[in-house]
Formats: sequence, C-alpha cells, structure tokens
Amino acid sequence: MEFARPHLFWLFLIYIPLIFWYVYKIRKIDPTIQASTLDAVKNFRTSYRVWLRHGLFAVRLLAIGCLIVILCRPQTSNKWETSSVEGTDIVIALDMSTSMLAKDFTPDRFAAAKDVASEFISGRESDNIGLVVFAGESFTLLPMTTDKSSLLNAVSSVEMGLLEDGTAIGDGLATSINRIVEGKAKSKSIILLTDGSNNTGLIAPLTAAEIAKDKGIKVYTIGIGSNGSALSPVGINYYGKLEYDYVKVTIDEQTLQSIARMTGGKYYRATDKNSLEGIFKEIDALEKTKLDISRYHNTEDDYMLWAWLLLAFVGLDIVLRTTVMRNIP
Repeated sequence: MEFARPHLFWLFLIYIPLIFWYVYKIRKIDPTIQASTLDAVKNFRTSYRVWLRHGLFAVRLLAIGCLIVILCRPQTSNKWETSSVEGTDIVIALDMSTSMLAKDFTPDRFAAAKDVASEFISGRESDNIGLVVFAGESFTLLPMTTDKSSLLNAVSSVEMGLLEDGTAIGDGLATSINRIVEGKAKSKSIILLTDGSNNTGLIAPLTAAEIAKDKGIKVYTIGIGSNGSALSPVGINYYGKLEYDYVKVTIDEQTLQSIARMTGGKYYRATDKNSLEGIFKEIDALEKTKLDISRYHNTEDDYMLWAWLLLAFVGLDIVLRTTVMRNIP
C-alpha cells in the first residue's frame, strides 16, 4: 500500500500530548485516603471498569489513528514507473497518395501497408514509434510514443483523402526526421513506404536524406507495387466513385536506393503482401539500445477499510460510554 500524502503521518505525534494529558487527568481525579493499615482492603480486586476506562482511551486513540491514515490517502500500487529497457526510436512514414489504392495487393496497397505496419508495431515491445503520412504534403499522424494502443488506433483509423494528392517523398522524410531527432535512443530509424516517385513538395528526397545522414538516422525505404501493370485509380466517375484501369507500375527505385545507401539503411521492393510482411520481419531485427521509458498505471484511493475501522471504534466508544462506562451525575 502507498500513500498520496505520507507527510501527514507526522500527525501521529499528537499521541504524545494526548497520552500526557490522560495520565495527568487520571492522577488528578483519582481519590485518595490515608489509613494506618490496608489489611481490611488488601484482598480487594481492581474492578474491571478501571481497566475498561483505559481501554476506552485506547479505542479513541485508534479512532484518531484511522482518521490520520485516511487523511494520508492510502492507495493501490498503481503509479508512474520509469524503467530502463532495450529499444530504439522508429518513425513509420506511409505514402497515402491515391495510387496506394491500386489492387495489386489485397485488398489494396494502402490497406495492406496498414495491416503489416500494425503487426510490426504489435511486435515492438519497448520502442518509441511515431507515425507520419504523406501525399502532396506531409503530416505527423502521431508523435513518438511507447503506447501501442494509441499507435494501433492511429494506423487503423487513418483514411485516404486526409491530404492533398501527390507524392512528396522529400517532405515525408523531412517531417519524419523532425519527429525522430529528439528521441533519446542511440539507434534511430525511419521506415518509408511509397509506391511512386517524388512529384511535388518543398524538399528534394536526397536533400532530406543528407539531413538524415548528418543526424545519424538510418532510412529503410520500401517500394510497394507489383511488376508490370496494376489495376489503379485513374479518375472519378459521375457518381463520385473512383474508376480503375491497368496502369504501369512506376517506382523511383534509384532514388529510394540512394536514400537508403546514404543513411546506412536498406532498400526493399515489396511486390505483394507476403513480401511486405517479410521485409518488416527483417527490419524487426533492428539494433536496440537502452531507453528510459515511463508507463502510467491507474491509481485508486483505497481507504474503505480504514473508514470502516474508524466507524467501528467510534461506535464502540459510544456504546461503552452509554452503558458500562456511563457516568452518574
């Protein structure tokens, strides 16, 4: 058991003046008589009421003690805990341009990437992981955290249409760098998934890669898309729904390879969901370093036992004073 206000235990010092006062009071009110001999009363036993009077005072002290414990707020052991664990800093940068709805993955590239990313997050016990999405612009979906529930909820809830369409690989990488650079782990890695080539944005991909290199951040790039052609969105029909047709898969593998090589990472090509899962399993073997992480555990007050004891002692005091220890005027 822990206490929210342990400093209030100093209130137990009130027992000292109370005991002194009680001893003084007893000595003052006890009657005395002088006699030449005690032979006539030496066999008399002390009445149980004398001892009960002392017991009544003890009951009152116990009641005061229970009240002090309640004021100290006894609680369950739930709390913030800081522990040192093996982990790394990771940011997942996910392309969410319209082409990620191509049907060469099941059910499409974007959904497959979300599923595999969720499995990857679930398997990383103690890592600080952040989420960045990019299309024609980039956006931090979730800053780095060790809360897997928040990460999984963010991945599952993100939908297409959040950002202006396009493929700003450089902006997505730059935003990921800004998120991960403040991390405390020595090992920092960005996993960038895209199915196209950079066609918009303010920062060139290789410029962002140079920044990552200077910061000691590894970038693992993944090109998503089958070989040949894939059934991909080509427009919107009269009813506002996407129209699909077969489009040649074009991934700027040269740029993605250069980013990975410059930063000490690695480039992967995922042609289906199974190969994407294999890639994430390989990345899952990233080096780990010591991390100090804080976890919150729910804390609840646990004073009911002491409250019932307080009521019991007060009730016992009332019963004794109104029955066997009743004073007669």
